[in-house]
Amino acid sequence: MERQEALTIVKKQLTEHRYQHTIGVMETAIKLAEQYGADVKKAELAAIFHDYAKYRPKEEMKRIILEQNMPNDLLSYNAELWHAPVGAYLVKTEVGIEDEDILNAIRYHTSGRANMTLLEKIIYLADYIEPGRIFPGVDEVRDLAKHDLNKALTKALQNTIQFLLKKDQPIYPDTIHTYNSLIMEVKGESQS
Repeated sequence: MERQEALTIVKKQLTEHRYQHTIGVMETAIKLAEQYGADVKKAELAAIFHDYAKYRPKEEMKRIILEQNMPNDLLSYNAELWHAPVGAYLVKTEVGIEDEDILNAIRYHTSGRANMTLLEKIIYLADYIEPGRIFPGVDEVRDLAKHDLNKALTKALQNTIQFLLKKDQPIYPDTIHTYNSLIMEVKGESQS
C-alpha cells in the first residue's frame, strides 16, 4: 500500500490533531528506520496506522478484546492501552494489511513487550518523540535516539513508569517486561 492511500484511509479515523501526530510519527519512524537499518516501508505503514483505533468507542474495543481472545487483563488497565491491540486487529480486518511485523508494531506501540523487534522499538519510540510531543523528558529521549535506540527506549520507559507511579496508576505488566528486557539487552551490549 502506498503512503497516500494509507494516509487517506487513516485520516477518516482520526481527529485533525491526531492526524498531525500521525504524520509526525510517520516522519520520525522513517528517519529512525533509515538510521537503524529497519525496513523503511514497514515503518512507514506501521506509523501511519498505529492509532487507527484510537477513537473507536470503548465498548467496541472491549467487545473486540473479548471476542478475539486478546489478553483479558487489558480490561483491568487504562483504556488508553486498548487501541493498540484493537488497532492491529482492525488494520488487518478492515484495511487488509496482513504483515505480522507491521501488525505487531501497531499492537505493542503503547505497552511494549519483552524482546521487541527493531520495528516495534522504532514505532514505540517514534510515537513517543515525534516533533509534536511536548512534555518533561522528551528532549532527552530525542537526543538519545540520535545515538542509541535501546538507551532512548529505556529512558522513555523510565519516564512513563515514573509518570504512572506519580499518578498512582497501575503499570501494565508488558511495560515492566519491556523495561526489564531492555535493561538486560543494554547490559549485554555493554559487556561485549
